[in-house]
Amino acid sequence: MVIILKAIMISGRTLGQGASLEAKMSPEFFNATSTCAISESDYNALGISGDENVLVRTEFGEVVLSARKDDGLPPGVIFIPMGPWANAVVGQNTGGCGCPLFKGTEAEVEPTKTRVKDVCELFADLKGLGGEGS
Repeated sequence: MVIILKAIMISGRTLGQGASLEAKMSPEFFNATSTCAISESDYNALGISGDENVLVRTEFGEVVLSARKDDGLPPGVIFIPMGPWANAVVGQNTGGCGCPLFKGTEAEVEPTKTRVKDVCELFADLKGLGGEGS
């Protein structure tokens, strides 16, 4: 049985994301931005242990991320650092300010064995160019 968590997704800048901002193709940027922080109770409810991944799905898209336990988050809230992986699941409406709404997006989260795509694979998929048969 697959457990699906309903959550509110928020995104923002992190120290790791900011420190690697000048090298967006680097392993450091990948490690800093391709994660999903989940409260300890939600992490346990999903049955995640160790280095597992989660599929995050919103009305705008879906993305696989490395799951990380975060004791500072309340249950029902997930955090994805700003970057290409967060962009894959937020809407394109900017409300006229040029920046999408990175806070308050409804999401579903479930454990997955699928690996996290690197940034080139992610961009290819977002353009509709990736995957088999393309």
